Amino acid sequence: MALSDKQFREEFKPLAIPSSYNPNDSRENKVIYSLAMLGQGSSKEVIKKLEELEPGNKGASVSEDTEEILRNLYDKGLIKGNKLDGELRYDLSKITDPNQGFVDPKLLAPGLG
Repeated sequence: MALSDKQFREEFKPLAIPSSYNPNDSRENKVIYSLAMLGQGSSKEVIKKLEELEPGNKGASVSEDTEEILRNLYDKGLIKGNKLDGELRYDLSKITDPNQGFVDPKLLAPGLG
């Protein structure tokens, strides 16, 4: 099924990281917030963080939901992941180091220099 432009923009919009943990927020926002607090982590680490933030909310459904959300976000390209020791470690692709590159103004296209 082809998505309309509006549906595509909604489906693949950039992530908005919640500024704080809200127990009434969507499961996806809770997962994103937990991953942001970790910086990077496996699904197991994200689940553990969720359980720390909301101790009364544990169980197989939380684990399954979290793994599915992380996998879907990864498959859409909204979060990154690297295999380490056979396990996918997710991250939000935040740039933490400034660019150390150099731009030679002589090599820029006309009008950009």
